[in-house]
Amino acid sequence: MKLENLPPVYEDDSRSMIEHRNAKKVKYAIQTEGSNITYIAGLYRYEEHCDMQVPVFSVLTRESAGIVKDIHNRMPVILDKNSLQDWIRPDGEPRAIVEKALSNMVFETAVEYHRSPTEFITA
Repeated sequence: MKLENLPPVYEDDSRSMIEHRNAKKVKYAIQTEGSNITYIAGLYRYEEHCDMQVPVFSVLTRESAGIVKDIHNRMPVILDKNSLQDWIRPDGEPRAIVEKALSNMVFETAVEYHRSPTEFITA
């Protein structure tokens, strides 16, 4: 099991595929209320690619709760800081930990920074 220590999660609003193709997406910055760190539950393993061991991971999601329901039908499994050690224990109870997942989130429209493609070119 893996634990991600991440800044706010960025999520698009939930609209149908046709609506997404025909409209500009609204992005939101989502994070745990009262905290500047968001702990997201995930799983990982190593896979062989081109004779190299490469880490592959997946973020666990759940049905949206709280105010996140207004923008999307799914959300990451957000762990409380007190649940971190239980999550990474090999003999832990993942189902019990996920049931205690946080849903007290806050969000705001994310600020988009437009960059010129030349900013990424280095000599």
